[in-house]
Amino acid sequence: MKSPTADAAMVVHGPEAFDAGDVERLIGLLQPRQVLVAGVMARTAAEESGLPVACTDERPSVVLNDLSGRAFLVNRGKTPESGRIFGDIVAGRLGGGRGLVHVECSDRTVYCWNHSDEILAQEIARLTGFALAHGTSTVARKDGVREIRGCIPGEAVFVDGTVIGTATAETVVLSCRDGTLGAVSGLEAKPHGFEKLLRAGLADLNTAWCKSGTVRTATPRQGERTSRAGRVAVVDHCGHTLYREIGEGVCGVLAVGDDTTAVCGHICSHAGIPVFGVVDGDADGIVEPGFAPGSVVVEVVRGRDDDLGQELAATRDLKTPCWDEWVEETLRSLEGRVRVVVDRRGG
Repeated sequence: MKSPTADAAMVVHGPEAFDAGDVERLIGLLQPRQVLVAGVMARTAAEESGLPVACTDERPSVVLNDLSGRAFLVNRGKTPESGRIFGDIVAGRLGGGRGLVHVECSDRTVYCWNHSDEILAQEIARLTGFALAHGTSTVARKDGVREIRGCIPGEAVFVDGTVIGTATAETVVLSCRDGTLGAVSGLEAKPHGFEKLLRAGLADLNTAWCKSGTVRTATPRQGERTSRAGRVAVVDHCGHTLYREIGEGVCGVLAVGDDTTAVCGHICSHAGIPVFGVVDGDADGIVEPGFAPGSVVVEVVRGRDDDLGQELAATRDLKTPCWDEWVEETLRSLEGRVRVVVDRRGG
């Protein structure tokens, strides 16, 4: 008789489940019919792992809602409590009264949320040796208010990929009234982060991508250098959109913002795509640094990275027969206005 796990899709959230070896072990034990990866940095870890998976930039609730038949979620939270909270949130976002089987690797627990597939949950627990637990989602949406739970005081807090401040409590409460986004409690705000969000056009606070902490703890792997000619992609303060930009024909990335440059450098290191980063020194340390050969990062001497980045995107030709020459010409145009802080030319 066919195992329920072999008939199920496995949806993986976050890079840590790949980096810790959870995904490889679970594929071997459970033999799922397919493995889908949700999220941007998870995709990077998945590609580095070489495992047979399909990647998507969508959040787990969207992926699960689109699936028919049996499915379960795999996650490794930064703590067991944050992992449980994450499962609670995802379960609360599934439509049609659908429950959630959630495999939480941080404390080896299989959660059966909202009266989900008990047979599947029990079989996963049996095959893995994980504990089985039951829960009911407690997520209650309030118009104009958003809680970000499971924070560790001192870590960065994100909304749609932009750092908006530092957590001062386990729960950060945000509000959006009359087109203005603000912190109610639990956050030491970063005004420039809120400004960037509003300038980009804030999405519905109920559905915005919110998280806290680092986006990945592992060091990126180094890939082979890609083409030196082609299009220069521009990623301005929204590193979570990078995979939409680095398609065929891209020879490099112009990244604007400290954290965006860090994320782009990390992802593009494995992809072998060099980055020209423009920063102003307010990085939040959200990911291990790493840059492909040919990369350069400059720090603005006066002013803000936003302004200089927008100027470069508007004035520099974003198609080039040679990335290295494009970098040299760009540096000459910025002489006296920036200082080089990362230099992988010739690397």
